[in-house]
Amino acid sequence: MSPKSFLLTEDLHGYLLASSSALDGVARSLIDETAALGGISRMQVAPEQGLLLTLLARLLAARRAVEVGTFTGFSALCIARGLAAGGRLTCCDISDEWAGVARRHWEAAGVADRIDLVIAPAARTLAGLGDEPVDLCFLDADKGGYATYWDLLVPKVRPGGLLLVDNVLWSGKVLDPSASDADTVALRDFNAKVAGDERVEVVVLPVADGLTFAVKG
Repeated sequence: MSPKSFLLTEDLHGYLLASSSALDGVARSLIDETAALGGISRMQVAPEQGLLLTLLARLLAARRAVEVGTFTGFSALCIARGLAAGGRLTCCDISDEWAGVARRHWEAAGVADRIDLVIAPAARTLAGLGDEPVDLCFLDADKGGYATYWDLLVPKVRPGGLLLVDNVLWSGKVLDPSASDADTVALRDFNAKVAGDERVEVVVLPVADGLTFAVKG
């Protein structure tokens, strides 16, 4: 479990995890199986992010949650574990390539009945969510789509609800004037958009690769 944060050494990351609640066997199995996929495993959120997602869902007593970008399902597992009784998580992804890994571990953890994985363009899924207010959102998908997903989600989030956005520091590239690739530019623009959005109160924290916390007013 190498650190996702470019601000952490491996030793400090190990200490951070050792000083946090232990991951259970299902979570470790999912992390290990994802790591075995090779370089693409970097798409998975950090273990400490997973623990944080569970805690935040519990603090909110979240009954309705939405995730954009599911991959092998670790973040979804963690959110689902923190939902209130009867809570539901809608997961948006455009590929079912890794869904088998996700579903096996959701079943093993006893949370599969709380998760609806929708394989379709996320914007279409979000537009069709209906009127039931959302308590918790987690965005961790294509960076060019962040602004669109944000605009679709914010109106659906209840007052006091929480939106979380991953990778907003992008290994520090957001501050690199020589970085002009599409993802970096999209993240710079997105961060500026969120900072100026009067519907939310926002803080960006150096969790993993940068995590935006936005509370709906």
